[in-house]
Amino acid sequence: MAVRCSGGIWRVVSSALSATLLAGFLLVGGVAERPGPTAPGELPPSKPVVGSTYLCTGYAGCKNAGYSDAGYSNANDRMYWRMYAGHNCTNYAAYRMIKAGMPDERPWAGGGNATYWGQYMDDVTDQRPAVGAIAWWRAHDGGVGSSGHVAYVEQVVSETEIVISEDSWGGDFHWRRITKDSGRWPTGFIHFVDKSLRNTKAPTVSGTPKVGETLTVDTGAWDPDPSFEIQWLSGGKPIDGATTRQFTPTGAQQGTVLSVRVTAKKKGYDPTVVTSAPTGRVARGELVVAEPPAVTGETMVDEAVAAAPPTVSPRPDAVRYQWRADGLVIDGANDETLTLTDDLVGKQISVTTVATKEGYANQRVTSDRVGPVLIGEIELTEPFTVRGKARVGQELEVTDGRFRPDDADVAYQWLRDGEPIDGAATTSYVLTGDDLGTTVSVQVALSRRNYADRVETVTAGEVTTVPTADLRATGKSRKAVVVVTLQALGVSEVHGTVTIRVGGREVVAELTDGRARAVVAGLQPGERTVRMTYGGRGPVRTAKATTTVRVLR
Repeated sequence: MAVRCSGGIWRVVSSALSATLLAGFLLVGGVAERPGPTAPGELPPSKPVVGSTYLCTGYAGCKNAGYSDAGYSNANDRMYWRMYAGHNCTNYAAYRMIKAGMPDERPWAGGGNATYWGQYMDDVTDQRPAVGAIAWWRAHDGGVGSSGHVAYVEQVVSETEIVISEDSWGGDFHWRRITKDSGRWPTGFIHFVDKSLRNTKAPTVSGTPKVGETLTVDTGAWDPDPSFEIQWLSGGKPIDGATTRQFTPTGAQQGTVLSVRVTAKKKGYDPTVVTSAPTGRVARGELVVAEPPAVTGETMVDEAVAAAPPTVSPRPDAVRYQWRADGLVIDGANDETLTLTDDLVGKQISVTTVATKEGYANQRVTSDRVGPVLIGEIELTEPFTVRGKARVGQELEVTDGRFRPDDADVAYQWLRDGEPIDGAATTSYVLTGDDLGTTVSVQVALSRRNYADRVETVTAGEVTTVPTADLRATGKSRKAVVVVTLQALGVSEVHGTVTIRVGGREVVAELTDGRARAVVAGLQPGERTVRMTYGGRGPVRTAKATTTVRVLR
């Protein structure tokens, strides 16, 4: 069945519509849309619908969404201005007027149907929306039925957009947003007690919408002159603490659009709220460098230089570092300090800093170059030498040289054919069979902070061995039998030939397993001297030996 808001009741008229249809909607002409969820106390943006946009439904639903019923849910069991109690547009409107200070007596004589309100009160009815006024629909205007409709004006967004609260017989309580072009605009506004401030020039925002740039709101022109409450909005939502005429966007607002909600207030007048047009999207800010970074410290090898950070406004959230040598990036050098190494000698050092802050473009700055990087040289004033013979079993010893600065550290390493000998890192070394035939040397390394290492290599020479000889001779008739045995450290057996001389006779014999036998014949009887000469072979040095033999007749 259809219902109409009339003189205290929604009078029932003949219709085939289902009562179920009326349970959740106030049919103010056309199809209404149920409200979606909103944050408490905030009005969602308008959406074009056939009719109007519901912001909340029901006493409890509206309360939970942050919209008030001005206490009507606890007082709707009473009749006001002789309107029927409960869900009823006229009883709710009368309640709001009484609550605003009017007496509990209908201010006109005649019928109470909503359609009559603006007719009987035409002296205070016009086309100007105002907070606290009664929005009035004449019968059949704006899609309402034959009894008309009334509602309370909660907010005037602009001259073409309002927010109302309303109740309805057989329906429910709502807050609703209406635009003038929706076809649901009221016939007029009844100004029983409200005194509204008139905005003759809308608020405007001046300045560049950019992080770090100050914006200013002009509150517009009003009649009469009021005081103002300011609230800056980002994407339509209030910005905490942004309640003055000037506002500087931060990184949190970058990429959003800003607007300003101006609430005009004056004693004896209802507050009026107007929102400025939105700005463009807030652009990234620019960090300003007052002083570039600088490199401090001594540019000597082994020393650490430090980066003095740049002076940047506003203060950045973080500063990153990248060290450079002759303008080229040093891989992995991203700390605030840099220890100078040998490979940087002769190069100039600088540091690039990147300052970052939310909502701002990164600011990259490079310091002036310092340097070049220097390194000292250790001077050798007297050379190192090696004392001892390069023979297996002999001990070699380093004789220290002289150098400047004289507090440099000295390290030793003995080498065999240029390769380090395991465990041979002291000032002396005893030659072994492993060294035979090789060149043994010692490497002397000088080191000191801020100086280049100096390495000197002193050669002891090729390592040899001297054989020992066992010479034995046996006399025979006019001849001598001579046996020679040669042994040497570092070799298992001595090879080569030996020369045997006895009484002017000479015989050459081949060593086999370090032993040679020679028979010297044609000798005169008597005591004779036997001489053996070994000419050496490879690292085995020469050897000589003598003995005597008695030659028989």
